[in-house]
Amino acid sequence: MAQARIVFHLPGRHRDDWRDTRHLLLYRRIEAALVPLGATIAVRDRRDGPFQGGETLAYDDGDLHILDTGRARGPGVLNAALAYLHPFWHLDPVGVLAESSIGARAFDPARVRTQPARAFYERMQARYPAQRRSRREQEAELSRFPAGAISVFLQGPLPEEYGLTYASGEAMLRAVAQGAGGRAVLVKPHPLAVEHDAGVIARVVADGLPVTPTSANVTDMIAASVATVSMNSACAIEGFLQRRPAILFGPSDFQHLAETVRQPEDFPQALARALAGPEPEYARFLFWYFARNCLNVSGAGFAQKVLAIFAGAGFAPDRLGIRADPG
Repeated sequence: MAQARIVFHLPGRHRDDWRDTRHLLLYRRIEAALVPLGATIAVRDRRDGPFQGGETLAYDDGDLHILDTGRARGPGVLNAALAYLHPFWHLDPVGVLAESSIGARAFDPARVRTQPARAFYERMQARYPAQRRSRREQEAELSRFPAGAISVFLQGPLPEEYGLTYASGEAMLRAVAQGAGGRAVLVKPHPLAVEHDAGVIARVVADGLPVTPTSANVTDMIAASVATVSMNSACAIEGFLQRRPAILFGPSDFQHLAETVRQPEDFPQALARALAGPEPEYARFLFWYFARNCLNVSGAGFAQKVLAIFAGAGFAPDRLGIRADPG
């Protein structure tokens, strides 16, 4: 059998500079770890194949194809994306983010040890909310809001286009404004879809519904809030780092610790459940999710973990021309 290549399907604009692009770090790490052991890497523009799902025969050619933010399933295909927060990634035959295989796995807090979970949680708190950092660039200026608010994080048109929401962003925002029980509703557009989300907010405001648009740092919004609301945003996980419950209006792969709303009129009941005790197992869950189910691109044993994922996809080291186990 001929040696299989590892083929990266990357955004066309980064075809030549992917090694220097922070949000594509996984691929640089795979190349650095496996090429010295005999692996062969090729790079393609991800638009050259059906990376958004459906047909997969185009990839069943004997090579291992890794699709950046892909949604395809089938022989020889893995999908990859940053798993909400650095330095963790999905490298998954099922999908990424809301569609990753983690969503179907069972979380049992009794099977997660307290001390490592607590230590991990504290490190993530120190890295993100303590420094007012987020997945994306945030406002440096400190914003203060009345305590007891609800933070709504819009996500642009993509969740609706991809079928990853149970309601439109506008229906979600209206439901929260109408069911907040007198709490202030803070709402932030997605940084990559500001124009779209500003239109959503403007229509809701024009109808007299009480929402407060803001471009504030998400850390400040969450700190003033009793809960986060989104379709399946990374901001919900950032809320977990501040011990704030999440209410989701779409499918997710971290729904284990969230309330999910499938009909907008059900929001008040979901909010009531989210605010009722006991407090969720935030530390154990985030340790389980990230440390046990994601790929840490900066962690020890990176190459071994990648090779285990490749082998699960049918590409053992010898099929990839890898001569020895990585050290």
